[in-house]
Amino acid sequence: MREWSRDEFARSAIIFAPHPDDEALGCGGTVIRKKRVGAPVKIVFMTDGSESHSHLMLAGDLRALRAAEAVGAAGALGVGEGDVILLDFKDGRLADHREKGTQRVLDILSREQPAQLFIPYAQDGPPDHEATAEIVITALRAWGRPATVYEYPVWFWHHWPWTRLEARGRGVLGDVKRGVVSGWTLLKDFRSCVPIGDVLGQKRAALAHHRSQMTRLISDSSWTTLGDVAGGDFLRCFFQEREIFHRHCPGKN
Repeated sequence: MREWSRDEFARSAIIFAPHPDDEALGCGGTVIRKKRVGAPVKIVFMTDGSESHSHLMLAGDLRALRAAEAVGAAGALGVGEGDVILLDFKDGRLADHREKGTQRVLDILSREQPAQLFIPYAQDGPPDHEATAEIVITALRAWGRPATVYEYPVWFWHHWPWTRLEARGRGVLGDVKRGVVSGWTLLKDFRSCVPIGDVLGQKRAALAHHRSQMTRLISDSSWTTLGDVAGGDFLRCFFQEREIFHRHCPGKN
């Protein structure tokens, strides 16, 4: 696995996050390190995050809360409010807006001229994650300019061997098979990495701004947090000593 060169940290970048919190989880440490050397970085949140706890909070209130959390977390990563873009597509329904989403991303690419794009891993799982990757790649091809894509894993980690077998609802055999495939994927696709051991505290502080995802805002056990997922194993995956990426350059051989 190849660690980043000094030049890669200095290049301009846009982070595309399906929901507020994915940016901090998947590449928060990398953003911190890029901002420390003065790289221009913008964060684009594709959806409004309004479905995460919609059974316990009105969608409008949750939408406003998560927007504020997104701005706060970005600031903790070193990205100012003026470099945060909220596209506000409906949480869970991004795939229904591919054409509009692609045009809005194309407009951003044309205006910002980034050298790097960060997107969720194309096979990450949740529909909004995969739709984000598809929309950004489609817009990049339409833009027609060279840019390096770094795909970051989020829900890729949500199974054995990254989380304990007994924490999962599926059969053990299915988890083992998926774990073997994921292990191969890790070796095959994720060949680029950024050491983040020295910025883990700042990454934790940024993620803490996503209070609706990190803390139980009301005294109701059905308000789940990221720490509840897989008995805490899932969240621990994001505080390893390095962040990993599937690096590629669409349109290049």
